[in-house]
This record gives sequence, structure tokens and C-alpha cells, in this order.
Amino acid sequence: MTKKLEVQMVEWTGKPAYQQVAEQLRRRIAAGEFAETGKLPSLADLQATYGVTVTVARDAIRQLRTDGLAVSHQGKGAFLTAQAADAAKLAGPEAAIAELREQVARLQGEVVELRERVAGLEGK
Repeated sequence: MTKKLEVQMVEWTGKPAYQQVAEQLRRRIAAGEFAETGKLPSLADLQATYGVTVTVARDAIRQLRTDGLAVSHQGKGAFLTAQAADAAKLAGPEAAIAELREQVARLQGEVVELRERVAGLEGK
């Protein structure tokens, strides 16, 4: 039995509503909430749960498909891919933060190199 995560209604944060819904679904997938059936909530369920339009719900599912977490079957709904739970964990905010940290570390190294080059040029 999997534990159900607390669902939050979409709010204006500057981030598109569909991305907020997709992120919440990604967290729920990573937690194993849909593992038993492999089926994601219907568009109507997403609308009711998150207080969004059908367009936002459809775009959230489309984002999960783009991320490789779901596949859709006409008239049947959206289902998790075989690797969805692992992929959801990697695609979450933690992975983005780790990637940003790596980029910052690389940039810091480049800045040090540039400082040394400028100091060398100014010393001549």
C-alpha cells in the first residue's frame, strides 16, 4: 500500500499552471502513488483535484509524456511508463538543483581561470 501525498491547489506563482500540476503529479509518481494500477487520474479528476481547466490538465499530462513518464491511449487515459517512478525521482526539483550546482561549480572554475589570465595580462 502506498501513502498518498497531500495535493495542493494551483496558485499564481509565476510558473504556468500546467507545470505546477505536472510537478505535483511527478512527486506523486515518485512516491509510488499510481504504481498499483499504473493509471494516472483522468482529465476530469485533475480538474477537480487541482481546480484547473481541461486545457491545463491536458498540458500537464502532455508534459509528463514529453518527460517520458506517461503514455496516453485514446479513450482509455494516461498510463505510467515502466520506468516512470525512477524517472520521476530524477526529473524532480532535486535533480534540477544538483544540475544547477554543477553548473555553478563549473562557472566558478572558469571565473578563477579568467581572473588568472587577466592578472597575467595586466602584469606584463
